[in-house]
Amino acid sequence: MRAVVPPAGSPVAPGRGNLSNTEIMLSIAPYLWPRGNLAARARVVVAVIFMFLAKAAAVYVPILYGRTVDALTTPGNLAIALPMALILAYGIARIGAAGFGEIRDALFASVSQRAVRLVALRTYQHLHRVSLRFHLDRQTGGLSRVIDRGVQGMQSVLRLAVFNVVPTAVELLLVTAIIWHMFDWRYAAVTVLAVAIYVLFTSVLAGRRGRYRRTLNETDNDASSKAIDSLLNYETVKYFGNEAHEAARYDRALARYERAAVKVQVSLNMLNLGQAAIIAIGLTIIMLMAAQSMAEGTMTIGSFVLINTYLIQLYQPLNFLGMVYMTIKQGLVDMEQMFALLNVATEVEDKPRAPALTASGGEVRFENVRFGYRPDREILHGVSFAIPAGKRLAIVGPTGSGKSTVSRLLFRFYDVSGGRIAIDGQDIRDVTQDSVRAAIGVVPQDTVLFNDTIRYNIGYGKPSASQEDIEQAARLAQVHDFVMRLPDGYDTMVGERGLKLSGGEKQRVAIARTILKDPRILILDEATSALDTRTEQEIQGAFRAAMAHRTTLVIAHRLSTVIDADEILVLRDGEIEERGTHAALLARDGLYARMWAMQADEAPIPALTE
Repeated sequence: MRAVVPPAGSPVAPGRGNLSNTEIMLSIAPYLWPRGNLAARARVVVAVIFMFLAKAAAVYVPILYGRTVDALTTPGNLAIALPMALILAYGIARIGAAGFGEIRDALFASVSQRAVRLVALRTYQHLHRVSLRFHLDRQTGGLSRVIDRGVQGMQSVLRLAVFNVVPTAVELLLVTAIIWHMFDWRYAAVTVLAVAIYVLFTSVLAGRRGRYRRTLNETDNDASSKAIDSLLNYETVKYFGNEAHEAARYDRALARYERAAVKVQVSLNMLNLGQAAIIAIGLTIIMLMAAQSMAEGTMTIGSFVLINTYLIQLYQPLNFLGMVYMTIKQGLVDMEQMFALLNVATEVEDKPRAPALTASGGEVRFENVRFGYRPDREILHGVSFAIPAGKRLAIVGPTGSGKSTVSRLLFRFYDVSGGRIAIDGQDIRDVTQDSVRAAIGVVPQDTVLFNDTIRYNIGYGKPSASQEDIEQAARLAQVHDFVMRLPDGYDTMVGERGLKLSGGEKQRVAIARTILKDPRILILDEATSALDTRTEQEIQGAFRAAMAHRTTLVIAHRLSTVIDADEILVLRDGEIEERGTHAALLARDGLYARMWAMQADEAPIPALTE
């Protein structure tokens, strides 16, 4: 599966932030007019037709109202038939205006909601496709807020732009043309001038409020990230008694949010005041002109009522348009960061038409591999080794020697900068990432479980697995009996990050999950370093079940866990310093032997006595 990118036709360049409003709106367009979806396009067309019908009926209502007034105030007009017909037509026109508008909204609802859903889904998928480096540099709390606000902003923009801005613009054009035709160009000129000043004033202040809104979003992200980070590390906060410190950090973030929120609100008040003044002045000028025309006898009472009704009918949505415009502006700012996420380049890309990996035996080869997380700091310097199919290779070494980097490269979180990595003779850069990762199972040092049931966490290795498959994997991982002793069995919730389980229990669940995945290649990345010696010995049987008949790469700090490996590599400063079996390395009396001696000499913790 290739990386998810914005739909074809989207003009936004990859990797850019601070997108313009035009770029954002053009990025939305392909979702509203989806390629190949004729039903969605038909709904858009029919919705536009009903929008014009609704506005045509709306602008005809004041004409009927004015003619009714003239008919009722004409001296000597005793016939009631004409006023009654006009009143009935007036009522029908109002019903039509409302009805056509509701039909338009109903037709467009499915199109807009589908567009919001697709954008949210594509953003979510894309975040799973970008590099590990991106996520290591990001805070999850702030990232989730960006997506939430972006989705809400898009809903606001689509709802208000389609249901308010465009219909109001159409009504403005129709009303201006009718006023010019029925009265005088001066009335139309005042109407257009007032609207132009209104729009100019709103856009100027909106630009300033947009900057305030960006600051508000940044402070909101910061406060949310600090809150989530602190709650996720609840136990650490308690260990050090730093509740007051965490509260102070959170309060400082909230204080910055408070200042930004006040600026946003005050600027909104100033905007509303200016908009109300512009509308009132324009309406007053036209009413004075109409009163003068009545005094001169060139305008009837019905015409006076007509033009007054038109202006009220026009300025009411225009007054509301100020709030709509600001909401849309705010929504565009909120969407900006979400679309910027869509444009983050995926560091690791599949080649065009790359085939899937064919993993038969599971042989792994590193051939003169070079890699660095930064161009100016290389971590691995020409590392070469092979793991024959079904064999077990262990990598040990001091902290920072590059052990975990080897597993990340094999899993293709990053691509090598030199040399190559091959599985069964196939360079992993020439095949799809999904197929490489499907062939590899990982039991990491820090086992993180989903805040769900034990069944869900084991079944995550193979979502389509049956309950029998899950229980069989649990038996092999020696966790089934423990689960059955729990009151809720496999329906037991494990808590946030699995904190309701002990380290050994979490590790067994992780092993069961990997066994259920049934990979050809297994990586044990410091899988026992966080466990005590007794717990480590208790789950050795589970590890042996996971490693059976699989090519296994063991990355270890505790040397006692790798003594039965077919080969042991000793890494130091990104280079292989020693290699061989446990016995051969001890006989060599080099770095491995010194590490073994140091661990063997570690004194046990003395028992506490009174």
